[in-house]
Amino acid sequence: MRLQDKVALITGASSGIGRETALLFAKEGAKIAAVDIVDDLGQETVALIKNNGGDAVYIHADISKAADCENMVRLAEETYGKLNVLFNNAGIMHSGDDNAMTTEESVWDLTMNVNLKGVFLGCKYGIPALRRAGGGSVINTASFVALLGAATPQIAYTASKGGVLAMTRELAVIHARENIRVNALCPGPLKTELLMKFLDTEEKRQRRLVHIPMGRFGEAKEMAQAALFLASDESSYMTGAEFVVDGGITAAYVTPL
Repeated sequence: MRLQDKVALITGASSGIGRETALLFAKEGAKIAAVDIVDDLGQETVALIKNNGGDAVYIHADISKAADCENMVRLAEETYGKLNVLFNNAGIMHSGDDNAMTTEESVWDLTMNVNLKGVFLGCKYGIPALRRAGGGSVINTASFVALLGAATPQIAYTASKGGVLAMTRELAVIHARENIRVNALCPGPLKTELLMKFLDTEEKRQRRLVHIPMGRFGEAKEMAQAALFLASDESSYMTGAEFVVDGGITAAYVTPL
């Protein structure tokens, strides 16, 4: 198994990429600290892992709060004795996120607090734990919109994910000699509840689909497979990378017919 004897902390583990990754990592031998604020669904993720013979614990944490992030890492170490993989995956996409003129300051602040500050706090408390374990892998969920502008305006989300990408590069350089790798997973548009709530009309969905050469939205399971590669020793010479899994959207210049 590709993550045998590893301990992985995954934020946003109640649904979407987080849940699929938790299930896959557990199947590959990792013990899982599943973190979220949606307790019933987070507990459901843990139950699914245990029902399949895996080992997992649920931890409630609001990643925009330092005390919660410190506590989630502490509980993961107390439960399993170490931390080898930190997947800073949790994020939001606010329905009120639009262009710079119409997006409310409160929407901007909330998005930054969760999507960008949350990754910073995860690393602030998680990287020392990886050091204590002798090294490990940090995976930060960015987005294809960190690399190009979105057809449907979402200024706060786009800016937050650009920040995640820049922070990932810097952390990778800082910790490269400590056997700690830091990479960014950049998903394309996915068929997840998070995006579908934002693309809430057929017109909005088609505005995205028309730019994707593969002609479909990605699946959370496909992102989990990418995260597994970054978490495993198979990516041992990768750090500071933009791991783009996007159906070709960032490669497309003209709309395919």
